[in-house]
Amino acid sequence: MDIKKIIEDIVDKIKSDEDLQKQFLSDPAGALEKLTGIDLPTDQLEAVVSGVKAKLTADNLGDALKGLGGLFKK
Repeated sequence: MDIKKIIEDIVDKIKSDEDLQKQFLSDPAGALEKLTGIDLPTDQLEAVVSGVKAKLTADNLGDALKGLGGLFKK
């Protein structure tokens, strides 16, 4: 099982669906099981949740920095 690929797929789905974003914030494990259709063992589920949170945070930070770049153009 390629955890990195699962994380990337989940992040793409969450970013494109506001209801999934809300569900992930309130019940990350439930949202992941719904998205993957896989009942992951707790240790793997926690790793995926952490990976998704990190990826979402990194993507949001990257988007914010891109927006700031426009402030310094003439």
